[in-house]
Amino acid sequence: MNPILLNIKNGIARITLNRPKSFNSFNREMALALQNALDDCHLNKEVRVIVLTGEGKAFCAGQDLVEVTDQAQNPGFRKILDEHYSPIIQKIRTTEKPIIAAVNGVAAGAGANIALACDIVVAHEKVSFIQAFSGIGLIPDSGGTFFLPRLIGFQKASALAMLGDKVSAEEAEKMGMIYKVFSLENFEEEVTALANRMATMPTKGLALTKQAFNLAMSNSLDEQLVVESKLQIEASETHDYHEGVAAFLEKRKPVFKGE
Repeated sequence: MNPILLNIKNGIARITLNRPKSFNSFNREMALALQNALDDCHLNKEVRVIVLTGEGKAFCAGQDLVEVTDQAQNPGFRKILDEHYSPIIQKIRTTEKPIIAAVNGVAAGAGANIALACDIVVAHEKVSFIQAFSGIGLIPDSGGTFFLPRLIGFQKASALAMLGDKVSAEEAEKMGMIYKVFSLENFEEEVTALANRMATMPTKGLALTKQAFNLAMSNSLDEQLVVESKLQIEASETHDYHEGVAAFLEKRKPVFKGE
């Protein structure tokens, strides 16, 4: 069974973690396959937005502990981090395509932090997020120590990382960890509507916005103002900017190309 499913239609690339019997926990095969899928989407000019989700009842339960306890198969933590999770996070943040994490079930450990690295995170009302690392004596990885405190603040992030509390989707939305919660029955409809909306937007501008937010993570205000000036000039030279202005003046709906 393919551990990653990739479907591309109408500008939307849907990447599905596909190890449902293991709650979509990561082994080496799935980690490398996800990297390949992200690369394919990055290079494919037809792709305007990426949706990352899971098959079955879970989004992702994190690392497959069977793999790391199997003496014959265990790749070791250095390889798991350097070759599996760190490249996934880097690809999520550097691809020019906006990524929606459609969290369809529990997101734990690395699974939670991969979701939080995406540009927009939505979940249904039955979902929970868990920083599960402390329960087995580990630290948050997959960008967890970077993104979580920036999303919800130092105190809350520190407590969740150390205590491993389960956070409901509703709580996650209230604390700013995720963008929005949808009802379970309407989840797929809402995700599709959001993806369709983003696929028709000026996605070159969205890519530049993503780049600006990435740089803002480490820049001073003065440095970021320079970044904004540079990227705004680049945005103003795109087809979509000129189309957007023309459509506004002509009082019609714009037709963006992502160029």
